[in-house]
Amino acid sequence: MTAPQLDLYYWTTPNGHKITMFLEEAALPYTIIPVNIGKGDQFKPEFLEIAPNNRIPALVDHAPKSGDKPVSIFESGAILLYLAEKTGQFLSSFLNARYEAIQWVFWQMGGLGPMAGQNHHFSNYAPEKIPYAIDRYVNETNRLYGVLNKRLADRDFIAGEYSIADMACYPWIVPYKNQGQNIDDFPHLKRWLTAIEQRPATQRAYAKAKEVNPDFGQPTIRTDEERKLLFGQTASVVK
Repeated sequence: MTAPQLDLYYWTTPNGHKITMFLEEAALPYTIIPVNIGKGDQFKPEFLEIAPNNRIPALVDHAPKSGDKPVSIFESGAILLYLAEKTGQFLSSFLNARYEAIQWVFWQMGGLGPMAGQNHHFSNYAPEKIPYAIDRYVNETNRLYGVLNKRLADRDFIAGEYSIADMACYPWIVPYKNQGQNIDDFPHLKRWLTAIEQRPATQRAYAKAKEVNPDFGQPTIRTDEERKLLFGQTASVVK
């Protein structure tokens, strides 16, 4: 087996799963470096060197195609694009199909992820339940589910062939119950979700999550300190 040339700085969140899904699909050897965000690992200087926004995931490629010095990348969408270009997989070389996938990656990064994230926060983690905030984000998540359901009405995957667009979106749909959504209301999305769940690479990626974090699937916030680390940050943490 080829020695791993990729270091993945990872924790068991939707954005982390995106990258393990790609790496497992592409059969690329990689080393996981856990970044336990509940313990504050994301603020360690060595992590901030490659991820200045103190968020996972981040990637270091010690053998880039250029043959130059190692490349480090943060932001999950950028990592997916990088890996697709590095391997020539899961992103078409044909212009129209390529941008079909890329625009849906941007859709997830700018819409589905942030809106579902705020949904999770106000519905599940906020110490004060604010009805307006909960309704705002549950409803917007619902709208976005509708957009994706319509997109999938006449195709198997978001850009036709399985691509980085599917890997970007899938982990954010998996916790639909926590987002206050009834997946049966979105039959095309439900079919797509099941198809990706059954892929061997997806199963391997989510098994990795359980290996790295035995508490995966349990509530993320269990203590006031964890709440402060995840939700109480100001500019002081990046000085």
